[in-house]
Amino acid sequence: MTTVVQEIIVPLSDEEARLLQQLEQSLAAEDPDFASTLRGSAFEERNRRLAALSAVGFLAGLGVLFFGTMATYTWLAVLGFVVMVGSGHVFVTAWRRGFGSEVEEPVTDISSGPRRSRRERGGSSTSFVERMEQRWQRRRDDDGRF
Repeated sequence: MTTVVQEIIVPLSDEEARLLQQLEQSLAAEDPDFASTLRGSAFEERNRRLAALSAVGFLAGLGVLFFGTMATYTWLAVLGFVVMVGSGHVFVTAWRRGFGSEVEEPVTDISSGPRRSRRERGGSSTSFVERMEQRWQRRRDDDGRF
């Protein structure tokens, strides 16, 4: 008898997502070659391909728009405009995801900004995430390599 294992996907909290992004940034700052290997060139290639196809789609939509206007087919001109807007959206999305040639943002310090512990907020003890942040900060301060 076989059992089916189902994956339960739990979304990250804002704090966990922030920590994950900071870890990714610090990894990229420490070892850019390793970070680019983990990101994968397939992702970057897909974004480049989407950007190129969307640019071609934009130009095709522009041509259809002009043809529809010249031939007084309003519906064709509107269709060309919709194709242009859709292609522009795909291009901007691919651009924001990145092509791999952009420079990583500088790593910000984890302890930047006003932070209050759970005790200061009225809780009885610190959370697991806060303890991990404190340990990470101590390691960064002690080693001096990070």
